Amino acid sequence: MIGTSVSRQHENFLQVIQSYYQLTKPRIIPLLLITTAAAMWIASHGQVDPLLLLVTLVGGTLAAAAAQTLNCIYDRDIDYDMLRTRNRPIPSGKVQSRDALVFAIALAVLSFTLLAVFANLLSALLAISGLVFYLGIYTHLLKRHTTQNIVIGGAAGSIPPLVGWAAVTGDLSWTPWLLFTIIFLWTPPHFWALALMIKDDYAQVGIPMLPVVAGEESTTRQIWYYTLLVVPMSLLLVYPLGASGVVYGTIALVLGSLFLKKAWLLLCNPTNNQLARSLFKYSILYMMLLCTGMVVDSLPMTQQIVAVVMESCQTLASAILVGS
Repeated sequence: MIGTSVSRQHENFLQVIQSYYQLTKPRIIPLLLITTAAAMWIASHGQVDPLLLLVTLVGGTLAAAAAQTLNCIYDRDIDYDMLRTRNRPIPSGKVQSRDALVFAIALAVLSFTLLAVFANLLSALLAISGLVFYLGIYTHLLKRHTTQNIVIGGAAGSIPPLVGWAAVTGDLSWTPWLLFTIIFLWTPPHFWALALMIKDDYAQVGIPMLPVVAGEESTTRQIWYYTLLVVPMSLLLVYPLGASGVVYGTIALVLGSLFLKKAWLLLCNPTNNQLARSLFKYSILYMMLLCTGMVVDSLPMTQQIVAVVMESCQTLASAILVGS
């Protein structure tokens, strides 16, 4: 088995730390934390407890890090075969699989304990369920067996807002499930845009990503369909749920229009890797700014400003009507 019999290749302790850090795929985690934080701000009406926010984000980070480490262990064979991933800690021999497993278990236990003790049991269970779903359903059952791997598997990456909401309220209402759905529908356009860029790598190791099996035209069509779903879904936070207001709604409309434009351009040019790269990068920016919009909209100061502006507009409109 790859990664279990390769000798260590570290020169100092700092490199050991760096290798374990790389196991967690740290570039993926910030986006998960942003969605968690957005849910917490909405749930607390813009007045989130700083300590609870810190605990929840740290707990979420540890759970995500554990999931990514377990994924690295499971995928060490294909990581070794792909040039793009061959230098990861396990296939390169910098970390042994058994050591990575101990590391992942420690992270998961610490995450669960932190959330259960300082937030609540529901948030802890949700965080661990995301880990289990990611490894058991996506990585084990779906990734190597179906083109719908990222669609169904996207549920794992949609759990962080549930964790954030549960940490604040202790329960789950329609709003966190809508946040879950937005991220769930956003994941295919985001990931398939990346898959279009690196489809040869997936083909090399027999991973049935949609671009490999169905081709670029079918993939870009699916990206377009999911983008058509996620943009109006993002507006349901404003109406009928009323969880967010006009500031968020304006931001969501602008961001969604750009998302649709980029998805349409890719649909018209399915073999253009530059357009796929542009959509992939924008999809990250889209989710970050969308969540930022949720946070800004939830702030009491924002609500006060909007109320003043609306009142002024109504006064102006009344004056115009009276004058006419």
